[in-house]
Amino acid sequence: MPAPSMMHEAPYMGRAFTLVTGMVVLAIALLAGPKPADAADLADIFKGHDAMSTKTVDHSGWADLLSTYVSASSDGLTRVDYAALGANKADSQKLSAYIDLLQDTKVSALNRDEQYAFWVNLYNAVTVEVILDHYPVASIRDIGISPGLFSTGPWGKKLVTVEGEDLSLDNIEHDILRKVWDEPRVHYAVNCASYGCPNLALKPFTGKTLEAMLEAAAVGYVNHPRGVSFDGDRLTISKIYDWYGKDFGSSNAQLLESIAQHAKPALAKKLRAHTGRIRYAYDWSLNDTANAPEGSDS
Repeated sequence: MPAPSMMHEAPYMGRAFTLVTGMVVLAIALLAGPKPADAADLADIFKGHDAMSTKTVDHSGWADLLSTYVSASSDGLTRVDYAALGANKADSQKLSAYIDLLQDTKVSALNRDEQYAFWVNLYNAVTVEVILDHYPVASIRDIGISPGLFSTGPWGKKLVTVEGEDLSLDNIEHDILRKVWDEPRVHYAVNCASYGCPNLALKPFTGKTLEAMLEAAAVGYVNHPRGVSFDGDRLTISKIYDWYGKDFGSSNAQLLESIAQHAKPALAKKLRAHTGRIRYAYDWSLNDTANAPEGSDS
């Protein structure tokens, strides 16, 4: 039996411990920022569509900007001339107007392919605008506007509103595109303004071109060294396949088979035969024309 003094102190110590624990939990929650939108809720909200709809979204403004400021480089990457776009007030306003147009769109009235194109274009256009708002910057990860003490990059900040829902880039990619479509090629379509990321498409996605553009994006990435590379038997693949591995399969064999489906024959054969260790790599450098290799078309 404990000493009398301990018998009296025990309940107090328990209450004190509970109070301190609660304060710590509250502090962590506050530092972490607001609770993110529930993925299931957003998926439910935006899974509605009109299968018979022939409505399309006007992506011509985005098309003009892409053709003017995005170019293919000799190393297989597309790069953005952020400095020139930022210096052109009229075109910077055109980008904002395009994003406003998308925010005013009733996405639930579109068919599924038009919706997919809508979300991909919105993600990519907002990403470019975020870079412009903080340019010059060496990497998108340096734009620390996401809520939460330990957050990096801009992906967690609510940046747009669609049908009354405030959305972040994370919401668009993970809670809508990945959840509603469950289609791994989304990872080849959205662009995070980095060398390691699949290319920013030179044209807008549309409902009519969606399938062809998704497949072209997948083929372009898988067959580029930043997507997949062999050094003898040493295999290195993009960190995207580590971060979102479950989207590509539940095992290494399924992952490599998923990648091989978009690989050229020789590479596909090596991927399907590989049973050794898999290494991952990613380059967060900004996809800026200022960083293009000498002699590049950019």
